[in-house]
Amino acid sequence: MQFLLAFIVGVPLVGAVAALLPAPPGLKGTSPDQAVLRHGVTVTGAILVAAIVLAAGFDHDHPSKMQATTDISWIPALDVRIHLGIDGISLPLLVLTALLTFLCALYSYFKLPAGPSPKAFVALLLVLESGTLATFAVLDLLLFFLAFEMVLIPMYFLIARWGGAQRQAAAWKFILYTLLGSVVMLLGLLLIGLKSGTFDMVALATDNGRGLTSSVQVIAVLAIGIGLAVKTPMWPLHSWLPDAHTAAPTVGSVLLAGVLLKMGTYGFVRILLPIAPDGMHTFAPYLAAFAVVGIIYGSLACLALVRPGSKGDLKRLIAYSSVGHMGFVLLGIASMTPTGVNGALFANIAHGLITGLLFFLVGAVKDRYGTADLDTLSGATGAALYGRAPRLGGLLAFAAVASLGLPGLAGFWGEMLALFGSFDPADGLSRPAFLTFMPIAAFGTLLTAAYMLMVVRRVCMGERREEPQLADVQTYEFAAWTPLAALTVLAGLWPAALLGLTDPAVQKLLAGGKS
Repeated sequence: MQFLLAFIVGVPLVGAVAALLPAPPGLKGTSPDQAVLRHGVTVTGAILVAAIVLAAGFDHDHPSKMQATTDISWIPALDVRIHLGIDGISLPLLVLTALLTFLCALYSYFKLPAGPSPKAFVALLLVLESGTLATFAVLDLLLFFLAFEMVLIPMYFLIARWGGAQRQAAAWKFILYTLLGSVVMLLGLLLIGLKSGTFDMVALATDNGRGLTSSVQVIAVLAIGIGLAVKTPMWPLHSWLPDAHTAAPTVGSVLLAGVLLKMGTYGFVRILLPIAPDGMHTFAPYLAAFAVVGIIYGSLACLALVRPGSKGDLKRLIAYSSVGHMGFVLLGIASMTPTGVNGALFANIAHGLITGLLFFLVGAVKDRYGTADLDTLSGATGAALYGRAPRLGGLLAFAAVASLGLPGLAGFWGEMLALFGSFDPADGLSRPAFLTFMPIAAFGTLLTAAYMLMVVRRVCMGERREEPQLADVQTYEFAAWTPLAALTVLAGLWPAALLGLTDPAVQKLLAGGKS
């Protein structure tokens, strides 16, 4: 188990270096470019298999216990250690990251975005995977910061070199926002480490803030929270996200929405809730307020984009929908209750599956039509995907209704539990304030249903016109999209599979390290 976790975190870096080397003669085949793309599929596939084996070997009877741990001294002078481990909170995110990266590598093998060398593309994809996996596996504050920052450069280049229109401006906006937030976050992490005498996240969580004064906790939560909120993204620190998604290649959008946004909310749960509970109590009502504003704002922005004549971009619409969905995650975290935090973690996974599938599908629509502009797609009556490419239209409708939170699919449970957590927040929080936030957030679900159904109406329905038939779902697309659709249904029908992992770990985390 120890070896498997170290393998999962470290091998993508080795694979990235190998991708830049010349391919051995026997593996080149007819195309060196295809050889390096096969290398990407092989490495990410091996990581996914290792993650599944790790999940199978995980002690499901004790999901609150840190497992597969490695603890090696790295920088003795600063007491920084290479400390790795997983519990019921981090394991689902680890598997989700491995799955989405493999599906992106598989999709890129057949549909590589236009840009420079495939060698650089595969290397950047693997570095991005390593940094994301490390973020969910490390148990040292400074290592967490390094892993958190490690993903920025590869994502910047994926947008800037393989993206679409306005890619340079979107890439610069992405990296400037996240770097500025990270500088503030680093100050907060250093404050906790220096005041408590350790950077060990397990020891700090067990101490539960007792070694930190209330003023230190408030400052730390403010500083770290800003950095995490930018990555989440929380309104009003979200403005980099629509530009980045609109300009990014399909696989870049899938990974950005599916796993990178989860790093911010994971930091709230893993670091701020257990390590600085007093500081979180101070800021929880404000966090909830920003969350519900984000829910309504994201939904209204989507309604404006989907309106006929607005020249709305479908990728941009899905990006704004993420602002609303991540608002539910933040609302659940702000309640500081097991119900709300479990809902936030469930919504994290559901958003990764559903929005990852949506960006794959929107990328396919854009490839076929040459645009993601809704007015151009739908024309006078609709794009008529049901008639022109029925399988693609059916999958897009499925992903849309999953995103709006239809009961029986994964999107429902996280939002419902976040609302339940807001109904009865933790002791010491203002219940009238949270009872005000709850119906506002619930109204956001109605707005989500409105714009998603309008998307289905404009893109999937409509009169058949005298136009050539579109290519329907190809075999490689079916292979890349089916796991996400199947897991969306599975998580919706069997939520206990995920909640059984997260709940004991959340209970222990909120109880100060006591099971």
